[in-house]
Amino acid sequence: MSEMKETKDGVAERVLAPAESSEVRNIRIEAVKALADFERCVEVQLAVWGYSDGDLIPKRVFIVANAIGGQVIGAFDRDVLVGFAMSLPGYRNGKPYLHSHMLAVLPEYRNSGLGRRLKLAQRVDALARGIELMEWTFDPLEIKNAHLNIVRLGAIARRYMPDFYGPSTSPLQGGLPTDRLVAEWWLRSVRVRRTLGEMPDGSAAAAHDSAQILVQVAVPKAVRDWKQNPDQRKLAESLQTRNRLALESAFARGLAITGYDRSPEGDGSYLLGPVTGLEASE
Repeated sequence: MSEMKETKDGVAERVLAPAESSEVRNIRIEAVKALADFERCVEVQLAVWGYSDGDLIPKRVFIVANAIGGQVIGAFDRDVLVGFAMSLPGYRNGKPYLHSHMLAVLPEYRNSGLGRRLKLAQRVDALARGIELMEWTFDPLEIKNAHLNIVRLGAIARRYMPDFYGPSTSPLQGGLPTDRLVAEWWLRSVRVRRTLGEMPDGSAAAAHDSAQILVQVAVPKAVRDWKQNPDQRKLAESLQTRNRLALESAFARGLAITGYDRSPEGDGSYLLGPVTGLEASE
């Protein structure tokens, strides 16, 4: 469990629970405001993805996102920005939402819960403004990202975007099409509140996740190496195509990704079933 506290910049964050890593306890999460820190966001982005100039998001976009109702929330080790979350305002079906376009954490700060802390700070800020939905895209072949989004945050996915960004200069993409799943994070929903420990397991939320799992789509751990090895890249391409067809077929039947399993060996598996009551808070 955790509790909220307000930062001096008005962006609330969660106080870390005992189970969370102590390595990030002294890192503060707050809104990015200084010009130098917006410039630092670009540096962190480059360190994480290794983009060429054509794919790099420039400083001005971060500044504009902050000015027009989006978010630029930073993670600071002392006075140095070591990670950030950036979102843009969106509007669909008569309601505002936030599209979280980037979440970046420097390699030496990963696997310590810092990415989750940034997402939770985004949620608190969005709810304070009356926004109940956040969305973002993620690579279906990235096992750690899928686990964070589905299991640790309580997001669901029911849209597949083939080659969404077009060719990417990031080495992490391995030359594959930039296929993406769209994560939907219904911030006040029973599902999310239970996932974050804000509701007991015995609450009405139990009925929400009890839907039968009808489809499983596997993602072997080895795909990360396949993407980086030119001699094995065809294996990654074949897996991407096979999983794209399986997920698109399931989504067309009205199913959604509501769970994600990881084996002791590190392999992943999307779990799909029907989903209802996403916006319900009780």
